[in-house]
Amino acid sequence: MIDSFLKYLKYEKRFSRHSVISYRNDLSQLNAFISEKYPETRIEEVNHAIIRDWLINLSEKDLASRTINRKIITLRSFYKFLNRRGLIDKNPALKIHALKTPQNLPQFVREGDMNLLMDHTDFGKDFIGIRNQLILEIFYGTGIRLSELIQLKASDFDRFNSQIKVLGKRNKERLIPITSHLAHLIDNYIELKNNTFRQNNNPHLIVTNKGGKLYPMFVYRIVKKYLGITNVDKKSPHVLRHTYATHLLGRGADLNAVKDLLGHQSLAATQVYTHNTLGKLKKIFDQAHPKA
Repeated sequence: MIDSFLKYLKYEKRFSRHSVISYRNDLSQLNAFISEKYPETRIEEVNHAIIRDWLINLSEKDLASRTINRKIITLRSFYKFLNRRGLIDKNPALKIHALKTPQNLPQFVREGDMNLLMDHTDFGKDFIGIRNQLILEIFYGTGIRLSELIQLKASDFDRFNSQIKVLGKRNKERLIPITSHLAHLIDNYIELKNNTFRQNNNPHLIVTNKGGKLYPMFVYRIVKKYLGITNVDKKSPHVLRHTYATHLLGRGADLNAVKDLLGHQSLAATQVYTHNTLGKLKKIFDQAHPKA
C-alpha cells in the first residue's frame, strides 16, 4: 500500500523526488513503530489512538514541532489515498491536530548589503567567476528555488522578451521577467560557456567547472561563500529567494504578483514576507503621525 501511494505521488501528483523520499521515510517510520508496539495491527488498520501514540513517541524523542507536523501531513495524505480507493472506511488522521510552531520570520539580506555584494565583489573574469556571479544574480533577480535553478536550461532563456521559463513544483511552468542587466549577463555567460566547453552538449544553463550538471551542494558552497559579507546568519540559496520577495514587497509590489513570481500555490505562503517590511511601515509612521 505504501508503494502504491508513493507511485501515486510520483506519477499522478508529480511530487519532486525529495518529497517522495520524505513521504516514504515518514511511512516507514510509522510502519516500524506499529510492528514493534502493535505487531498484530496492519498499517491500514491503524486508528486515531495509535497515530496519537506514535506522535507522542516522536515528541518524547525531542523531534521539532515542524518535523512532526510534516509527518501528520504525510499520514493525512496516505490515509486519504486509501480511503478514496475503498481500502479503509475513514481517515484516522483527520482527528490529529498540528502542533503549534514558533513563527520564525524568513531571513533576508538588506538592500545595502545586497548592492555591496553584487556591485563591488570581484568575481573574476574567467568562466568560474562569471558562472558564480550569474548564480547569485539569478537567485536574487528571479527568486527561483535551488531545484529550479539546477533544472534551468539554456533554451528557457528568452532574450527577446527578457524572461525565463521555470519548471516549478509538480511540473508547473511559470514565466519570470528579468532585468536587462541580468539578460546581458546570461548572454555573455552562454557565449563563454559555449567557448569553454565546445564539445559539451549539456542543455542546462548553469554547469559545473567541468561542464557537468549542477548538484545542490555545489550551489550551496558558492552561495555560502559570497553571502559571507552579508548580515544573515543562515547562508543558503533560499535566503536569496526570501530577499527577492522581501525587497519586492518592500518597494510596493502587489502581493498576488509576488505569489505568482515565486510559484506559490497559496497566498498564505507569500504573506510571511509582509512581516519583513516593518521598516517601510515605520518610515510611513514617522512621516505621518503627529506625535512621531
